[in-house]
Amino acid sequence: LLGNGGSNAVALHLAEDYSKVLKKRALAFGDGPRLTCYFNDYGVEQAYVEFLKTFSTPRTLHILISSSGESQNIINCAKYCKEEGRDMVLLSGFKEKNKLRKFAPHAKLEYWVDSSDYGVVEIAHETYLHAII
Repeated sequence: LLGNGGSNAVALHLAEDYSKVLKKRALAFGDGPRLTCYFNDYGVEQAYVEFLKTFSTPRTLHILISSSGESQNIINCAKYCKEEGRDMVLLSGFKEKNKLRKFAPHAKLEYWVDSSDYGVVEIAHETYLHAII
């Protein structure tokens, strides 16, 4: 599960719940030293792609979260998943025609929240992801 800011907090929370409750291997990028290392070595826009290259496999379901749908590092992950034929779930909000939603035809699921309020979008994403449990 990957997201920025509040979406990263959602990703971390759900990774724990999916591991504990669903007994699935779930991982979010919340390791501060590794995160800053990847930002330094690969740049912010490529750091998450490099994380996927290191930790995901062709059988991984990639859950990509961007409240605005405009986060370039999350869009780059969607592009990577598309190019590598990797399964992905996309969660976004704000504009109906945001950049992340352009990858919806290649996603297993796509969930868009019709709101421009970060709090509303983040809570909707967390609720949606909790519903899986």
